[in-house]
Amino acid sequence: MRILIADDHTIVREGIKMLLRDAYPNAEIVDVCDSIDLMKCVYKQKWDVIICDISMPPGDSGLDAIKQIKENSPKTPVIILSMHKPDQYAVRAIKAGAMGYINKGAATLELVKAVNQVMSGRKYLSDDVADVLADAFEHYNNATGVETLTDREFEVFKLIASGRSISEIAKQLVLSNNTVSSFRTRVFEKMGFQNNLELIRYAVDNKLI
Repeated sequence: MRILIADDHTIVREGIKMLLRDAYPNAEIVDVCDSIDLMKCVYKQKWDVIICDISMPPGDSGLDAIKQIKENSPKTPVIILSMHKPDQYAVRAIKAGAMGYINKGAATLELVKAVNQVMSGRKYLSDDVADVLADAFEHYNNATGVETLTDREFEVFKLIASGRSISEIAKQLVLSNNTVSSFRTRVFEKMGFQNNLELIRYAVDNKLI
């Protein structure tokens, strides 16, 4: 059994490895700290399961990584392990091809169960994630707000809401300032914002930051 872990926090990777070694003492477990090394490992070798954070440097998000993994190795199950609440990213992760989505706060209780389930070919959906997906399906034809944003637009939205400047966002996502400004313009047009303050207020009111 071969498991690949991708997370930019060393303490998180070490904790996951310790948990998985107890559950799978004969497994080969490899960990990486960014999306570049993640994809190098994916292109180089086959994995039984990949556990990936949703936010990693240097630019590609976990959502982008899922799509690339599924293009290269469609049958490899990917579990997203994230600090973000399911209502922010779970639907996008599942749409991108993830087989499971777990909040880091519940990882110790759920991760082994999730690994076993996705390796059997079934998605792992905790109760809170299942509720989010059911709600998203119910409102699919009447999408409003952040649901109308693409993955990259939503990423830019979140960074603006956290107070990042255009140049800071461009550096983090490895994009040009002009490209980030274009994404910002699309977000404003779709959401009806006139300025950053309105965007931040919306994010706070909807508990997106």
